[in-house]
Amino acid sequence: MTSSALSFPLARQGIATSAHIFANLGTAPLVEHAVRNGEGLLAADGPLVVATGKHTGRSAKDKFIVRDAETENSVWWGKTNVAMTPEHFAALKADFFAELGKREQLYVADLFGGSQAEHRVNVRVINELAWHNLFIRTLLVRPNAAELAGFEPEYTIIDLPSFRADPARHGSRTETVIAVNFTEKLILIGGTAYAGEMKKSVFGILNYLLPKDGVMPMHCSANIGPKGDTAVFFGLSGTGKTTLSADASRTLIGDDEHGWSDTAVFNFEGGCYAKMIRLSAEAEPEIFATSKRFGTVLENVVIDPETRQLDFDDASLAENSRGSYPIDFIPNASEYNLGPVPSNIIFLTADAYGVLPPIARLTPEQAMYHFLSGYTARVAGTEIGVTEPEATFSTCFGGPFMPRHPSVYGNLLKERIAKGGVKCWLVNTGWSGGKATMPGIKRMPIKATRALLNAALDGSLNAATFKKDPNFGFEVPVEVAGVETRLLDPRGAWADAAEYDKTAQALVHQFVENFAQFADHVDEGVRAAAPVVAVSA
Repeated sequence: MTSSALSFPLARQGIATSAHIFANLGTAPLVEHAVRNGEGLLAADGPLVVATGKHTGRSAKDKFIVRDAETENSVWWGKTNVAMTPEHFAALKADFFAELGKREQLYVADLFGGSQAEHRVNVRVINELAWHNLFIRTLLVRPNAAELAGFEPEYTIIDLPSFRADPARHGSRTETVIAVNFTEKLILIGGTAYAGEMKKSVFGILNYLLPKDGVMPMHCSANIGPKGDTAVFFGLSGTGKTTLSADASRTLIGDDEHGWSDTAVFNFEGGCYAKMIRLSAEAEPEIFATSKRFGTVLENVVIDPETRQLDFDDASLAENSRGSYPIDFIPNASEYNLGPVPSNIIFLTADAYGVLPPIARLTPEQAMYHFLSGYTARVAGTEIGVTEPEATFSTCFGGPFMPRHPSVYGNLLKERIAKGGVKCWLVNTGWSGGKATMPGIKRMPIKATRALLNAALDGSLNAATFKKDPNFGFEVPVEVAGVETRLLDPRGAWADAAEYDKTAQALVHQFVENFAQFADHVDEGVRAAAPVVAVSA
């Protein structure tokens, strides 16, 4: 066993193995190992291309948290946070450690979760695959040599894609398992090669730990304006979180996960994890450029084995093809992965019902209501007979990654908004003039969205005339330079105003029904921020 590069040997963690330990390798040697091991191919322009097999996304139903004295009253148990018994975890841990003992080689990376030193967590990741080790080294924050010399892991992730869980012995649902033990500070991932499970496991750790210190963990992107003003963008997949935060006139802090402390907004990560399907140089030039660099890892992107050319339009391996790369591959990225506390918060939604305005100004109570709701809507797919959009509510815009009750995060947000006098906005990047499924209805022009967003961020929008939305109660600008007035009035954009009213009230009902689960955990001001259900005569 070789572990000279580990200041804290595996044996001190109770892991006995004769495997050759490749500890804290850099990008080039990890790529060499991955290719030599047959884990992937080098593309023509330099990135490493790998396939994850049947798991091309997170296995949300196979994730468990150990229910014990530590978590009994601190975790929000339910469909998202599913319990595993300590006994089942003990059996799983024993079998994982036994597998480590059989390995001929292992890859270990000692990393930080979090860019602000006072609030980061030391994470050790143990992998059987070299490309997994490269992925997590890219996505987390990399310690310098001095920091590695004294590194002691607080949390450890062991990721063995070849491991097969036994539901009877381990309490898992299938052969795939993601088991989180906050008491032992150990996460075990088996039966899936999807690398994003590691990244989101660290996000879950920070979402559990940071609220106790009064730090707000956020599933968001963030950037800094030329005047030093930070903007935070919350949004579910497909709402424009990455695209809108990648603004050449602003400095990027990060694209996905951040903390909001008393002094800063700080990136949890040191890299980005972008969708690659149908990527083009015209639409997303900065991200496209990363696909031509050595050090980028491309998951489930189709590659010609002879020419090594990539086809981003081919979804035969996965619709969720991904690319991971260091954040400094993006021009104009923050040197320290952090910035000042926010001046503006933007909640992004892609409303496929055509009900919400392209931008609205929120009160702090409305902001908490929409944060807890976490709304977006998707076109319901291509099944015969399916013609309606589908509402999606993911609390805190990241429900699957929030171990504590949503009100914990909502109250933190409300307090920080009030303390900093932060401006809050709801931005709809979805459809206007009708439902997305109606003939001729188009998505909100990106040019109009950027114009409205820029006006909000530079402060000029605050001088506009606003009117109150009759359904949701927030304030909507009546006129904004460079934006068609009809876009600002969703009802007026519909050919049939009565049909708009009917659709709007149906969406209001969905909001109200979804929020019922939070009503007892928020104050009257937040409850009063709910949209208005029309009273029938």
